[in-house]
Amino acid sequence: MPINPEFCTYPMLKRIVFLLILISFAFHGFCAGFPKPTFKVSFSKTDVMAGDIVEIIIRFDVPKGFHIYSEKSDCPEDDGPMRASIDFTPHSSYELMGKFFGIGDHMVKETDVFNCSTGEFTTKGEFRQKIRVYTSIGNPGIQLLFNGQICNESGCDNIRNVSIKTPSINVIGTNKSRSLTETEPETQVDSFAKDTPIQTIQSNIKSSYRNGKQGQIKTFNGNAGAEKSGSYWGLFILAFLSGLTALLTPCVFPMIPMTVSFFIKNNKRSVAIRDSIVFSLSLIGLYTILGTLAAIAFGANAANWLSTHWLPNIFFTLIFLVFAASFFGAFDIVMPSWLVNKVDKKSDQGGISGAIFMAVTIALVSFSCTGPIVGTVLVEAVQGGTIRPIVAMFGFSLAFALPFGLLAMFPSWLNKLPKSGDWLTTVKVVLGFVELAFALKFLSIPDQTYHWGILDREVYLAIWIVIFSLMGLYLLGKIKFPHDSPVEHLSVGRLGFVLVTFTFVVYIIPGMWGAPLKGLAGYLPPIGSQDFNCAPENGGRLEGNIASTPSYTESLSVPQNLAGYLDYEEALAAARTLKKPLFIDFTGHGCVNCRKMEERVWSDPAILKLLKTEYVVASLYVDDKKIVLPPSEWFNAVRGQKITLLGDKNAYIEEQYFGKTTQPLYCIIDENENLLQPAFGADYFKFQSPPFKKFLEDGISEFKKNRP
Repeated sequence: MPINPEFCTYPMLKRIVFLLILISFAFHGFCAGFPKPTFKVSFSKTDVMAGDIVEIIIRFDVPKGFHIYSEKSDCPEDDGPMRASIDFTPHSSYELMGKFFGIGDHMVKETDVFNCSTGEFTTKGEFRQKIRVYTSIGNPGIQLLFNGQICNESGCDNIRNVSIKTPSINVIGTNKSRSLTETEPETQVDSFAKDTPIQTIQSNIKSSYRNGKQGQIKTFNGNAGAEKSGSYWGLFILAFLSGLTALLTPCVFPMIPMTVSFFIKNNKRSVAIRDSIVFSLSLIGLYTILGTLAAIAFGANAANWLSTHWLPNIFFTLIFLVFAASFFGAFDIVMPSWLVNKVDKKSDQGGISGAIFMAVTIALVSFSCTGPIVGTVLVEAVQGGTIRPIVAMFGFSLAFALPFGLLAMFPSWLNKLPKSGDWLTTVKVVLGFVELAFALKFLSIPDQTYHWGILDREVYLAIWIVIFSLMGLYLLGKIKFPHDSPVEHLSVGRLGFVLVTFTFVVYIIPGMWGAPLKGLAGYLPPIGSQDFNCAPENGGRLEGNIASTPSYTESLSVPQNLAGYLDYEEALAAARTLKKPLFIDFTGHGCVNCRKMEERVWSDPAILKLLKTEYVVASLYVDDKKIVLPPSEWFNAVRGQKITLLGDKNAYIEEQYFGKTTQPLYCIIDENENLLQPAFGADYFKFQSPPFKKFLEDGISEFKKNRP
């Protein structure tokens, strides 16, 4: 391509040179515009004995909108932002003890460029260095040289060779209780350079839960904290609605008129009412006894095992798949014919005994439709304690029996019932799709607790999108099963269900790219399990108060992109170093209420700010079945069993220190493991932000009492 001669003219060259000068000045002005911090240096004490150990304290303010990197980082040595470094001029008057360390910095993960975490100071910063003093240090003090980096959203500027001088320090004698050649112990709790081993940090903390003895439950002003009386209304309503749904299945709905006619055949209204009441109470009693047997068989102690262990959850998954296949028409789940016939003959004898046997007959004959629904309710109920199965079966049976009793009392209402038809088969198939969706929930729990990695959040959502899309197409008549009749037109009711189904599908699709889907909080795998996230919180940066690189972050995480700890001893050591209260979140992979609290309450900006700036945060997973503790941390529990898993250790701490076994449980303690507020769970806060915010603020106020 030929060169235009105009580009080589003198005026054009002048323009190019002028433009380059402008760019140079602009770049210089840009870099010069970055403020430099002013350092203030002091000693932890100024009059010391020879041989004493003191701290050099280096404080500085960070300009608004900027951050300065600390020395902490999990980036490779030749990668990541420029970390802070301080060079101390050697002198015979002192000796460095260990490495300098930052206090008050937040570990922030940068995913756009480096994909690793580095400590950042955002408003104020502080570095400390321990020294052993041998002789007085006069003016100009110890010479320090600081190098680091200051950044904002537009770029970064290096802080190079900033000279800092300490004040003088006066030696007034010799510390005879300490040899001048004695070395500082390596297990200093408040020294947290990145390369300090986690085991070294923990070795200085002697937690009482490890002594193999029953400890005293921690209290705050005599109050250990308690859940508000557990409400069973949610379970009861769910079971009641399930009972009403069972009435709409093809095995039950056509039998309602026939059963009512059995009561009113003798034309005596009083007898009909008596028999209908006996029938209804018999149905309620029958299902409630089933719930009681389930409660006795499993009991409260089995709730945690049922909800987290892989064996029952895989079994529940298979059961739900079998129920779905049955609803789709692959086969019927029925009771033995000899049993049904024998009970049916007993019902023909009439009277009170006849009404009782009629109730048993209805339960047996309708089992092919009600069995999967009853099984679904029972599986959900047995995972929460002894009373739940009884409450669930009472709610189910009350809804199931109510229409029979009411129609026997008011026979004229029979004329208002819709006629049986193909819509009953549609109800059954729709329930099959719902059973398929529920099956995933039980498979996802062991997937999380054992870290199988099969059902990450986007995989889970993809399957749900397919299931409910197929359900919508079925309701439109585009998919047919062998027992279905052709759909010649859409009724208004059917069209309404189609709209609801596809609206739900559209709602969950953005979850594939990281949308929080708060309406389904607790029923989906945590967002941290999602491999692909277009809109991570804070751009994927972790923010919070930490003083060392936390362990177990490759498998576990603190909610809401908070930087925190997953081990009790590490978190307590950081709280002691940073001089901040410790917020403990006893949580679990399979904990529905934990996810609801995190998505609905923790996500509140005011609460996130408190957790990021005022607390050291620890999320202790009590149901993790995969992570094995280092052998040096194994210990024997009160009942003699050896604790070797991180999840078992966390559950044991919750029980020993706070007397609870439920999750979530939120506790605030100080550096001496004293409660600063009673420990509460989700029921206390009712999934609302204001009481949780007050809980955190009261903890901060209590922590600051009697502190300088």
